[in-house]
Amino acid sequence: MKKTGLRRLLGLLLYGCLTVVIYFAALEINFLGLFGNSPGFDELKHPSLATSSELYTSDGVLIGKYYEENRSPVQFADLSPVLVEALLATEDIRFFRHAGIDLKSILSSAWATIKGDPRGASTITQQLAKNLYKTRRVKTQGIVRHIPLVGTLVLKTKEWLTAVKLEMIYSKQEILALYLNTVSFGNNAYGIKVASSQYFNKAPDKLEPQEAALLVGMLKATSTYDPINNPENAVGRRDVVLSQMLKYDFLSKEEHEKYRATPLGLNTAGRDTENSGSYIRAAVRRWLDPWAKENNVDIYADGLRIYTTIDSRMQRHAEEAVKEHMATLQRRFNQHWQGQVPWRTDEGDPIEGFIEEKARNLPEYKLLMDKHNGQEDTVFSLLDRPREMVLFTWEGDTTVQMSPLDSLAYYAAFLHTGMMSLDASTGHIKAWIGGIDFQRFKYDHVDQARRQAGSTFKPFVYLTALDNGYSPCDKFVDRRVRINYVENGEEKSWAPQNSDWVFTGYNMSLRWAMGKSCNSVTAQLTEAIGWDKVARYAARMGIQSPIKAVPSIGLGTSDVSLYEMVSAYSVFLNQGIRKSPVLVSHITDLEGNLIARFSPETERVLDAETGWLMLYMLRGGMEEPGGTSQALWEYDLWRDGNQIGGKTGTTSNYSDGWYIGVTKDLVTGVWVGASDRHVHFRNSATGEGSKTALPIFGKYMEKVYEDKDSGYTFGEFPEPEVVITKQYRCRSYLPEPDTLETDRVQVDSTAVPNFF
Repeated sequence: MKKTGLRRLLGLLLYGCLTVVIYFAALEINFLGLFGNSPGFDELKHPSLATSSELYTSDGVLIGKYYEENRSPVQFADLSPVLVEALLATEDIRFFRHAGIDLKSILSSAWATIKGDPRGASTITQQLAKNLYKTRRVKTQGIVRHIPLVGTLVLKTKEWLTAVKLEMIYSKQEILALYLNTVSFGNNAYGIKVASSQYFNKAPDKLEPQEAALLVGMLKATSTYDPINNPENAVGRRDVVLSQMLKYDFLSKEEHEKYRATPLGLNTAGRDTENSGSYIRAAVRRWLDPWAKENNVDIYADGLRIYTTIDSRMQRHAEEAVKEHMATLQRRFNQHWQGQVPWRTDEGDPIEGFIEEKARNLPEYKLLMDKHNGQEDTVFSLLDRPREMVLFTWEGDTTVQMSPLDSLAYYAAFLHTGMMSLDASTGHIKAWIGGIDFQRFKYDHVDQARRQAGSTFKPFVYLTALDNGYSPCDKFVDRRVRINYVENGEEKSWAPQNSDWVFTGYNMSLRWAMGKSCNSVTAQLTEAIGWDKVARYAARMGIQSPIKAVPSIGLGTSDVSLYEMVSAYSVFLNQGIRKSPVLVSHITDLEGNLIARFSPETERVLDAETGWLMLYMLRGGMEEPGGTSQALWEYDLWRDGNQIGGKTGTTSNYSDGWYIGVTKDLVTGVWVGASDRHVHFRNSATGEGSKTALPIFGKYMEKVYEDKDSGYTFGEFPEPEVVITKQYRCRSYLPEPDTLETDRVQVDSTAVPNFF
């Protein structure tokens, strides 16, 4: 009987061991897909950590990061000893005495659970397995996950197996470093290096015991023990860790008391700001999106080094020029509308319910409507209650008591800007200003916004004419005109006005008419060459936005982006060759290996003669009588025979002001206006492009020329690459009144000197 019982016991043990072996084997090979995938040895040897990509200017200045998990891995040698001690004392004191699974802790945890005091028993290696290899994701599980208790047992077993594999591959020190590189410390800080910088502005090997204790304590619950948002909880948890360090003799009693009495001591000067956002960072992401999709690249996790074409010095000059002018312009705008609302109908009347309509787009409005059963009066009453908020001003952020409705009105009255500076010869974008403050106004006015271009669109009319037989010296009379046409089967009529409401009767050359931005001549020329043809030429130049082919096309009545306009103007400087703008020059991996290099796509879209003649036409804004660019004479831009061409633009209700300036090297475009077109100046004295946008160009170019390191100098435009066959050196002058055409409406008698 005894032998029979012994055999039965041995048989049960054998069957039990065999069952365990079969279970582990079935789990490891994912038998019939029941258990889900498990990481193999090769995957464990080469762990995939999501690493942030870094964004640099062309001169090597770090200007941003892309990440879902902000992480910068470190080695064990980079860790402070007190950090390791705090971690071991709190999470796994027998770490150096087990092989990945701590049976003593498991039994102790089981006994505590039976007594009603459940506690964890996972080792640091098990936690690493769970964090690093995502053993609890659905795809790593399997069909058995739907079976209560069995699914939990399988997950736990896989963590055990993975932990044992990790212990076979890595040293204990390597496991500790891997663990501290993978865990989250809240506030999008992943890994100990980022956390040390973000909370204490120091490297992980410089951490003091109380600092190390605070960071380790956060691992229990990053939100609950967040030292920024929950400092009292964080201190309490830190002290628990310090007590654990005392318990296991990592601290003396005196040290324990000393560090417990130490204040929280946060230093967030090193807190990540690169990912807080910038117009350039967002623009690069959009620019790279097609390439990333085509090449299966994740710029948020692949640890790339992305080098933009932006020059940090020119970007700084652009930012300074924008800030200097826009601060002044905003004060002027506020004085212009002092005591009145600036949102107006085309007839000039205040728009009723303007702010309320803006409020209906707020997430808070929708939440309150749900909460109060659609009672809009109640919702607006709540939105009209003052609360503390931080407002943007050009003098710096300020804290005020203001209601959401009042803040909407405050921000609706802000003027915005977009600016882009392009090196035409290389196609490289050197400066990019998407707006006045990315944190509050994320909409980019360079490539996302589309607004009416006003008279900056007129050059496309004139280049169409020059490319089809006309010369800069051909003349039209500045007179009242009416154009009849058919649109969608409907007969229409259009009679343009000049911006100053004056028809001079002058017999203007095309160069004079474009330089003076004469609407009547532009309209006549458009009719002569065909508005359909103008639309086709604009598209050929790189304008991709839909352009409505109507008689008023040259007055910029269609919406376009600043990006398109600057790119199109660069064709003139390249004498007829279009080069697609480049925002990223090249990309490397973490080790510096080249992954991609980007060059502009080039295509000849104009005759070289027409391209060069358009540069000559653009100079007319400075050189012709009444040229709209002549406000640039106020700036220090005219040394060493420097030449500048450009075109102003203003929409009919002054909601958009433009200036696109061309030097021998650069094409720089500026747009200024409010985010809503109903908010604008009321007259040309304050609202035209020469007053709103041109000064930014002037200030920017002053700074660029003054900066000897920029590489951009004064000088004349390049000589034409071909022989110019068309007449272009024609005299423009103000005729005597008795020589004017008889159909004039009013003579502009402003004294302007003669120019050639």
